[in-house]
Amino acid sequence: MSDKPLLIAHRGACGYLPEHTLEAKAMAYAMGADFLEQDVVATRDDRLVVLHDIHIDSVTNVVEQFPSRARADGRYYARDFDLAELKRLNVHERRATDGISAVYPGRFPTNTGRFSVSTLEEEIELVQGLNRSTGENVGIYPEVKSPAWHHAEGIDVSRQLLRVLANYGYTEPTDPIFVQCFDYDELQRIREQHGCKLRLLQLIAEDSWNESNNNYADMRTSAGLKKVSGVADGIGPWVEHLYACQAIDGQPVSSGLVNVAHENGLQVHPYTFRTDELGTGFDNYAEMVNWFVDELAIDGLFTDFPDVTRRLLE
Repeated sequence: MSDKPLLIAHRGACGYLPEHTLEAKAMAYAMGADFLEQDVVATRDDRLVVLHDIHIDSVTNVVEQFPSRARADGRYYARDFDLAELKRLNVHERRATDGISAVYPGRFPTNTGRFSVSTLEEEIELVQGLNRSTGENVGIYPEVKSPAWHHAEGIDVSRQLLRVLANYGYTEPTDPIFVQCFDYDELQRIREQHGCKLRLLQLIAEDSWNESNNNYADMRTSAGLKKVSGVADGIGPWVEHLYACQAIDGQPVSSGLVNVAHENGLQVHPYTFRTDELGTGFDNYAEMVNWFVDELAIDGLFTDFPDVTRRLLE
């Protein structure tokens, strides 16, 4: 294990610029991130684009550009648009369900700027180009989003992802990359059916979030983590899974999950560290980061604010 946790830019430097835009990734790179995250979804013409959700109405102006293209549930899906159509959209700061107000009001103005949806290839070329021009070796951290849903839509996103990664030289466990997914069955497919040698990370959610059919409460047990270790190299739990606040004084105390994960040979990369959304029981961001690093000895962390977090880690 490294003395310092890996700094993973969550959707880029999305505390400052709209998430998953190339501008947010370039900013995160310049702020000293070790890895840049890419959430990957498929278009109608089977291209892989970098978006956090299979829906696009929260982060683009698709409602204005294509008002008649919603599905029966009222949502707009990346899978229903060709890449050329997605390129016509403007990406903006994430909005709440009212379609107007920003989820994080203090961040980049939600009605300002001109930002685009990027393909996975475009983002990899940005990272590799910057690595060449700077001499750094910043890694990528793609996530297979909603694999079961994509399978039902007729596309194997994992197969497509691995093909793109191989084209850009990501094939070995020593390469600067982690592949992550919330779906254990999909990670097992990636490892066993697709013969993937890359480092894999099992994301862990709350069962109520409906990220997959996995029982995440069971996954966080010793037996569950042992099973995960047969497929993955690490876990990405929600920060709230790693501690509880004492009833008497409200001070954080470890849940023991990090220790059990380490006993099973798993790295631990929790999400998400935000200066404008602190974990329960922490008074400030520095206190939160330092506690997770010093007390829990996490191996990496996902953050929206790479610069602030880098200064604390240094």
